[in-house]
Amino acid sequence: MNKLLVSLVLSLGMAGSAYAQEILVGDAEAGAGKVAICAACHGPDGNSLSADFPKIAGLGEKYLYKQLNDIKAGDRVVIEMTGMLNNLDEQDLRDIAAFYDGQTHAPGVANDAELVARGEQIYRGGDLATGLPACTGCHSPTGKGNDPAGYPLLSGQHAKYIATQLTSFREGERANDGESMVMRTIASRLSNKDIEAVSAYIQGLR
Repeated sequence: MNKLLVSLVLSLGMAGSAYAQEILVGDAEAGAGKVAICAACHGPDGNSLSADFPKIAGLGEKYLYKQLNDIKAGDRVVIEMTGMLNNLDEQDLRDIAAFYDGQTHAPGVANDAELVARGEQIYRGGDLATGLPACTGCHSPTGKGNDPAGYPLLSGQHAKYIATQLTSFREGERANDGESMVMRTIASRLSNKDIEAVSAYIQGLR
């Protein structure tokens, strides 16, 4: 092997090593020391008691990191979080996501049997007439989500929060679902009553 080739191989190897060192991973233990301000709305373990704020425990590390990053960048507007993430770097966001993903998601209770029955039809079977797919395809039959794909856990989430997000996707007020616009497309096929029903079902899903 000539000197030029050896030099090239070594250069590529060092560049690859440097690149690998730049890849950040979340540290849940470190994240525990960075979430004090989050607890006021989301609870100390990510299970908010108020339906105005989502439960974020166990939602999925990939999903949580994306939401934090999008909120900080302004790609997702959450008025209550304005400016709160400005002083956090990428490692901080990954650590916080790892911490909350490691918390146990508290179950919820569905209260309206009629709404829940309709919501279950939508969640499990979609609606062929409107081309609405079942929610199970991405979020699983039990609502546990798919973290590697970035699909969040839904089961037990506050119905009020789910309804607000679906409405926001439908109206284009929330648009951080990627170029595929998967949630905006799905939400566009849901009536107000459908949103209320599937949200009620999700709150009691386990």
